Amino acid sequence: MRLRSLVYVLLAGLTVTGCATKHQKDSSATKTAFAPVQETAAPEALQTEDTRSAGLEQISKKMTLMNAPWFRPVGFSLRGPDSEANVQGGFSGRTLTVSAASQIQLKDKEIILTFDDGPIPGRTERVLDVLDRFHVKATFLMVGQMARNYSALASRVAAEGHTIGSHTYDHANLQTKGHDRAISDIVSGDAAVRKATGSTVGFFRFPYLADTPQLRRELAAAGIVVLDVDIDSKDYFASTPEAIAARTMAVVRAKRKGIILMHDIHTRTSAMLPALLSMLKSEGYSIVSLRYGRPKAGTVVALAGQ
Repeated sequence: MRLRSLVYVLLAGLTVTGCATKHQKDSSATKTAFAPVQETAAPEALQTEDTRSAGLEQISKKMTLMNAPWFRPVGFSLRGPDSEANVQGGFSGRTLTVSAASQIQLKDKEIILTFDDGPIPGRTERVLDVLDRFHVKATFLMVGQMARNYSALASRVAAEGHTIGSHTYDHANLQTKGHDRAISDIVSGDAAVRKATGSTVGFFRFPYLADTPQLRRELAAAGIVVLDVDIDSKDYFASTPEAIAARTMAVVRAKRKGIILMHDIHTRTSAMLPALLSMLKSEGYSIVSLRYGRPKAGTVVALAGQ
């Protein structure tokens, strides 16, 4: 399958926002985002591995979908000054419209929020509720299989005005696949997310941040914005919500701007999010919203003619 399929996706309609930036990879950031959690296992058809945290279960086979009930988090006490009530005014910043990664130029104390690997019932909704309470928007990089299985939830994310991106169909490490198989996975994931959300998907993030120069070049030529990471929350490790929020803010304070990577598939992430947003707000940061802009027509026509 060739990347021209992605061009047809881009030309189908530009109704959703998107984003990108450049990231110097931390080796720990390439670890999987699917560390087991303490609640009932999520219906992820994805591989789980966490080699850094001793005692965490390693799952090497694809998980089957389950009908287990979802449990609300218990025992959390992350209550920032704005975490309970609707935050008056929020702290939403400007909106950036981009069609290339190079167009993401953040000012001091500007932050972009991103969530990977969802959507997933019982967890993505909580993230959406917190974002709504703070009047801010985020970018959701959806796995195609998850978007297909939970299309109503995927549609809600888009309907609430958040940016939509894709994250392959099944969260595969594309560095370990042949080029053609990698392209097929990207296109399949894009199509599944587009169908579930009813939106154009102009953004993409490599699972595990495992890219190749050739894939990056071809995605850019197709007008797809590759979204990387500046600030890794590392919420895929089994940590307390308090620890995740503190760790993330420590990096934010050091870098003073950037794209934050989080995962809406973890209960601990939604649990820590009010505290994180409260700290960002109280320290004068603003949340930048992203939109996807139409790529240059010449680039699309040239690619379509391959």
